Amino acid sequence: MITEQLINPRSIVVVGGSDDVQKPGGKVLKNLKDHNFSGNLYVVNPKLDEVQGIKSYRDVAELPQVDLAILAIAAKFCPQTVDVLARQKGTRAFIILSAGFHEESEEGARLEEQIVNIVNETGSCLIGPNCIGVMNSNYAGVFTTPIPKLNPKGVDFISGSGATAVFIMEASMPKGLEFSSVYSVGNSAQLGVEDILEYLDNSYDPKTSSHIKLLYVESINKPQKLLKHASSLIRKGCKIAAIKSGGSEAGSRAASSHTGALASSDVAVDALFRKAGIVRCNGREELSTVASVFTLPEPTGNRMAIITHAGGPAVMLTDALSNNKFEIPHIDGPKAKALLEKLFPGSSVANPIDFLATGTAEQLGYIIDACENDFDNVDAMAVIFGSPGLFPVFDVYDLLDRKMKECKKPIYPILPSIINVKEEIAHFLSKGRVNFPDEVVFGNALAKVFYTPKPQPLTPVMPQIDRGAIRKVIDSSPNGYLAPADVQKLLDAAGIVRATEALATTSADAVSAAISMGFPVVMKVVGPVHKSDVGGVVLNVKNAEGVAAEFERMIKIKDTTAILIQPMLSGVELFVGAKREDKFGHIVLCGLGGIFIEVLKDVSEGLAPISNAEALSMIKRLKSYKILQGVRGQEPVNEQLFAEMVSRVSALVEAAPEIFEMDLNPLLGRKDRVVAVDARIRIEK
Repeated sequence: MITEQLINPRSIVVVGGSDDVQKPGGKVLKNLKDHNFSGNLYVVNPKLDEVQGIKSYRDVAELPQVDLAILAIAAKFCPQTVDVLARQKGTRAFIILSAGFHEESEEGARLEEQIVNIVNETGSCLIGPNCIGVMNSNYAGVFTTPIPKLNPKGVDFISGSGATAVFIMEASMPKGLEFSSVYSVGNSAQLGVEDILEYLDNSYDPKTSSHIKLLYVESINKPQKLLKHASSLIRKGCKIAAIKSGGSEAGSRAASSHTGALASSDVAVDALFRKAGIVRCNGREELSTVASVFTLPEPTGNRMAIITHAGGPAVMLTDALSNNKFEIPHIDGPKAKALLEKLFPGSSVANPIDFLATGTAEQLGYIIDACENDFDNVDAMAVIFGSPGLFPVFDVYDLLDRKMKECKKPIYPILPSIINVKEEIAHFLSKGRVNFPDEVVFGNALAKVFYTPKPQPLTPVMPQIDRGAIRKVIDSSPNGYLAPADVQKLLDAAGIVRATEALATTSADAVSAAISMGFPVVMKVVGPVHKSDVGGVVLNVKNAEGVAAEFERMIKIKDTTAILIQPMLSGVELFVGAKREDKFGHIVLCGLGGIFIEVLKDVSEGLAPISNAEALSMIKRLKSYKILQGVRGQEPVNEQLFAEMVSRVSALVEAAPEIFEMDLNPLLGRKDRVVAVDARIRIEK
């Protein structure tokens, strides 16, 4: 729980404050003074009576009542200090800058636990330990620089790493970004990234709160809380971007199913962010650029006019946008010719609109007006304007600022000359504008923002399933892979259409089953994990003699306990799978099946529960989507039925969270049906 004393304290004490501003206790005190904290400021230093011109107390017990305490003392002294402040001085907010806690040793972990117990017992809140601090428009409670411009309508930024928070601010400030608040949660002993986000959601006011949230996360400990509050904020009108680091896996992990091999914790993060509507970024520059995109109006479509006086950057931006499914529409016709007549000879309006290195502010105004009013195939404008340093360009940037206010279509300023026209760019940013100094980084960031989906409903409409029948199978089964008969029961209870099948333990049973189904049939071994690798799958068996012969061969394969008989079906091979991921719940995946999943690894992922609509969006994200639509006369796959399979698998694992891994591979898809022909389910209770 975040207290009012953390957000807007009337008094702050720096315990361990000093005159040495090269130490955390000295620097945080200096920052509080320099950035005009308006409340009462106290210092505790056992050796001094005055620190940086402020009266210093020798012991916390001598302090008056104080709202917020910032501790910059050795870890071993922190529990007792917190105890006195919380129980005797009414302190209800703590920021512990000190290291030496659970990140360092078992003894440090015990000290941290003692502190958390005290703050919980007293209804206080704790940021840290092992952090750089907190700052907002009320106070700058950090021991680092730079201190950005603190504006209640700026960006709210929560970071799991103090140093990374500094570097992200350093990447953001030159672009013109302002900050509303910065929280460095450090060890997250009591409050982590998810808890701060919960506070920002619960306290959100559309008139006064920041509409942009940035996250740097190294571990997601409460994914459901993150999903709930991020999606809630976005529905309220906020925009959220995040870096989640630590996604690669050093070394391989044994997995006995395709889903197990493809689904990782990082895949779960992707699924969670997509479900919440969070734009996932891969680095500091991208995060700060995405945040800058957030500050501007959203384009209504993906058709961009590139306005430039320099050819190279326009070509690179064209490539970046085109590679990210943006259109750079050709501009022609009478209105284009009329615009061209207002520009210098040699200019081009075809798009990119190049008005040459000698282009003027007046000409830029003509171009922007034409894109705004005359060209219906343009949704947004990117203006690239730097300088070789020959003359000032204040007039160009002033015009750009004015047009950004007047135009309904968004205008993205790409001002690359950060040295030649440093003063002009600073003048432009002082108007509350942002700058995108690199056109390729901008193009990639804009595409990420544009194509990140809106949040999914937290309680989606799900298909009806027989939960009682599902629970009966799960509750009566031991851990491990389920027997084929139990798999069939689960699929039937979930409404998953499957191929007719029979289990044979003798040659006569196999022949009888095949005759009953009608030839041709498929025969598969039961027992070995990867059937095809051991010769345990035979297709298109056309008569009783073939069935008998194959049975005798296949029953001798190692670990085989029976032979499964199915009718020979045809269609595009598809795949649906699910895997339980620690804390996240179940990841559900879909894609092309059979050998394609092993070779192409083209899958889409979602976090259960998954509605039919979300399942359809997963299918349409597949690189192989055109194959499903039918190419070169091939029969298409019924996308609605495929999506229903995905949603039903999601419903099944929601009803049976004990399912650890499951594969439907392959399903066979045609225009009139999607049928599961092979399934494996492993449970871990």
